[in-house]
Amino acid sequence: MPITLPENLPAFDVLSREGVMVMTPERAARQDIRPLRIALLNLMPKKIQTENQFARLIGATPLQIDFHLIRMTEHLTKNTAAEHMETFYRPFAEVEASGEKFDGLIITGAPIEHLPFEEVTYWDELTRVFDWTQTHVQSTFGVCWGGMAMIYHFHGVKKHILDHKAFGCFRHRNLVAASPYLRGFSDDFVIPVSRWTEMKQAEIDTKPGLRTLLGSDEVGPCLVEDEGHRALYIFNHFEYESDTLKQEYDRDVANGTPINVPMNYYPDDDPSRPPLNRWRSHAHLLYGNWVNEIYQSTPFRLDDIGT
Repeated sequence: MPITLPENLPAFDVLSREGVMVMTPERAARQDIRPLRIALLNLMPKKIQTENQFARLIGATPLQIDFHLIRMTEHLTKNTAAEHMETFYRPFAEVEASGEKFDGLIITGAPIEHLPFEEVTYWDELTRVFDWTQTHVQSTFGVCWGGMAMIYHFHGVKKHILDHKAFGCFRHRNLVAASPYLRGFSDDFVIPVSRWTEMKQAEIDTKPGLRTLLGSDEVGPCLVEDEGHRALYIFNHFEYESDTLKQEYDRDVANGTPINVPMNYYPDDDPSRPPLNRWRSHAHLLYGNWVNEIYQSTPFRLDDIGT
């Protein structure tokens, strides 16, 4: 939770520059407690696994979260029971028509990296989602393909096909230590990566309003802040559970799909040994910081979001 200090106290500026949570008494007085409404637009085939991964992270804060599940309207999943989808998910068209607003929205990745964005069957509706966030969501978090799609839609930054899959746990650097989203982060750490595409830092650098917060010498930019669109784009997978990369590796081996052993994942790169989770603490930090930033910035009246 933030510390409340008078704005003219020297410690206010010092702690703010260091990335410590600081709030003025006036701002604190305007905030009454209500649940934060956070939605998950789930584009992944394994809906339940993805729900669990993100709910685990955003539910670990002291704040009350009202969690909503959204799906694309016409796209029907083949990997999750229809009963589950009917019971727990709402189509975006219904959410859009209701006029309701959300404090936060997470847009997941999707296993369609090789397709040009415009060839995705639900691309037109997804771009409506992106535009809708600007008037109906306080903060949006685009993950992996979802983040690549958002940064392409808003800024024209293209994804590039890799000649081999970036697969494993790669070291990343904290590039903006004072960012409130990176509060508590180490200078370097590992993040799970599983993708056939990349975003290029040089192209991101040409776009005004974008700031890269996390990056890797091996797999490029990871976390990008887009303040103008109240959005974060992350191209890697802090939300992964300990065995998620193992599941992907075992699946490809069983299917006869060429795949390398995920780098720096198994002890001594030995797939017969249980993998070690070396990113869990930073995953909780990032999503906890995101929820806290929503809490500090969102209006008390949901109707005021986007105005």
